[in-house]
Amino acid sequence: MDLLRTPDDRFEDLPDFALAPEYVTVGDEGVRVATYADGPEDAPAVLLLHGEPSWSFLYRHVVEALVAAGLRAVAIDLVGFGRSDKPARIADHSYARHVAWITQAVDALGLRDAVLVGQDWGGLIGLRLVAAEPERWAGVVAANTGLPTGDVDMPAVWWQFRKAVEKAEHLDVGRLVASGCARGLGKAERAAYDAPFPDESFKAGPRAMPLLVPTRPDDPENGPNTAAWEALGRYERPFLTAFGDSDPITGAMAPVLREHVPGAAGLDHPLIAQAGHFLQEDAGAELGRVVAAFVASLPAHG
Repeated sequence: MDLLRTPDDRFEDLPDFALAPEYVTVGDEGVRVATYADGPEDAPAVLLLHGEPSWSFLYRHVVEALVAAGLRAVAIDLVGFGRSDKPARIADHSYARHVAWITQAVDALGLRDAVLVGQDWGGLIGLRLVAAEPERWAGVVAANTGLPTGDVDMPAVWWQFRKAVEKAEHLDVGRLVASGCARGLGKAERAAYDAPFPDESFKAGPRAMPLLVPTRPDDPENGPNTAAWEALGRYERPFLTAFGDSDPITGAMAPVLREHVPGAAGLDHPLIAQAGHFLQEDAGAELGRVVAAFVASLPAHG
C-alpha cells in the first residue's frame, strides 16, 4: 500500500483551529493517524468522528463548547482525510479496513467510558465500534448518520452525490462540504477542507467512501452491519440523536435509530434548526452544548 502524507504547511493559518495533532500508527500497513485533544485530561471524554469528505476541522466549534463545559474533546482524522496518511488507491479503502483502523486508534488512545459522537461516515464506523464493544462507551450521539445494510435503497440525493464524486475529473472537496451546509461556507473554511489534498492523487479516500456505503443486500458489509444493527437493538446506555433539520441524505434515519435503540427511549432528541448535513459547520456551538448537556446527564460507569 502506497501512503501519501500531506505536507504540514498545507495546514497553516486554519480559521479557528489551532489544535496540534498527535499521531498513532495502526494496521499492518503502518498507517499514521492524526488525533487531536483539548480539555482536562481527567475530565469525561467525548470522541468526535467526522465523515466524507471532511476532517476534524469540522468539529472546531463543537470542541470549543465541550472544553468550555469542562470536558475533554478528542477527534480523529479518518485514514485518507485531514492529517492522517492517505492510501493512494481507491482499492486500498474498504469499510472493514476503516473500522479496523479507527478501532486500533481508539485502543491506542486508551479511550474508555467516553461518549462517541459520529456524523456521516463517523457514524457508519462509530456505530460499528459501539456494537462491537458496548461496554467501552458511556453513551452515543448520532448526528446526521445511520448504519446502512444495503437492504433499503439510499435516497436519490445520495445517488446524485455518489455519481458526482465518481464522474468528477477534479474533485472539489471544499465545494462538496459547502453544498451540505444550510447556512453557507466562507472562502477560508472551504480552503481548510481543501488543505489535506494538494492534488488529485491525494483524494482516493474521498473518492472511495461513497462506493463503500452498502447499497445492496449482497454487499460484503451487509452481514457485519446487520449484526451491528442487531447489537444496537440491545444497547441500553443513553443514545441521543442530534440531527439537523435540513439534511435530505440522513434525516430519515433519526426516527429509525430512536425506535430501534433501547437507550434512546425517554431522551429529549433535538432537531437543530437551519442545520444541513454538516451540522457542525451550521450549528457547531449548539451541537457542542447539546453534547455537553448529554454528558452531564449520564450515570457514572465504573
